[in-house]
Amino acid sequence: MNNILSEEVLNVTDFTTSRQLTLWKREDLQSPQLDDVAEEVPVALVYNGISHVVMMASPKDLTHFAMGFSLSEGIIDSPREIYGMDVVPSCNGLEVQIDLSSRRFMGLKARRRALAGRTGCGVCGVEQLNDIGKPVQPLPFSQTFNLGNLDRALKHLNDFQPTGKLTGCTHAAAWVMPSGELAGGHEDVGRHVALDKLLGRRATEGEEWRQGAALVSSRASYEMVQKSAMCGVEILFAVSAATTLAVEVAERCNLTLVGFCKPGRATIYTHPQRLIAD
Repeated sequence: MNNILSEEVLNVTDFTTSRQLTLWKREDLQSPQLDDVAEEVPVALVYNGISHVVMMASPKDLTHFAMGFSLSEGIIDSPREIYGMDVVPSCNGLEVQIDLSSRRFMGLKARRRALAGRTGCGVCGVEQLNDIGKPVQPLPFSQTFNLGNLDRALKHLNDFQPTGKLTGCTHAAAWVMPSGELAGGHEDVGRHVALDKLLGRRATEGEEWRQGAALVSSRASYEMVQKSAMCGVEILFAVSAATTLAVEVAERCNLTLVGFCKPGRATIYTHPQRLIAD
């Protein structure tokens, strides 16, 4: 399965730029040479003609990003509430023009705000400090995962970071099936954007994407936990650590949060009852 790579992944050079760089190695300052640098562009999500948010992102898989952001920020409850999307150039970046249902658009206008993102970071969708940690419907306990299968997923996570392999500059998010096989994955210069791309993809895929867990190559912040929970993801694996607020939110919404995922080891922060240790 891990050969299931999208055409966009295969055309990785579309998302890098060659630049003259000077490399330094001990006692040797080399002459300038060409190297690959990851593309990062402003991406505006425009709902029914109204710009809602601008995020810095890698310029690929943007319809998945728009779908995932819309779901994880509570703008929609179902992909059916988006009738269509187009990605078009704008003066300084790209726009994803989204045709949103009238009912959802009315709700969006009621909470509209301007948010300038920095590489997919910041506290997306939040207007006031009191909104941080907003309630999420507690997740059911319908999933289990055998930790013995996690090594297989970790081994192949880089398969979905072709731009990262060239530039060392992207995060990845992938969907892990119970067997440890990866159903698919996405990368981005922003870790939140990579996760939104994955969540958007999952919402439109088949049954094999219903069972399993999300795996991210980064740390697990509060927002990544909340985005996952908003989209019904019960288990989140992170290669790096989790923050205190991420742990608190995961505990509250019944999400199993696992960090420091390495071959043969991991740190389970919350709700270990979903995990099987063979």
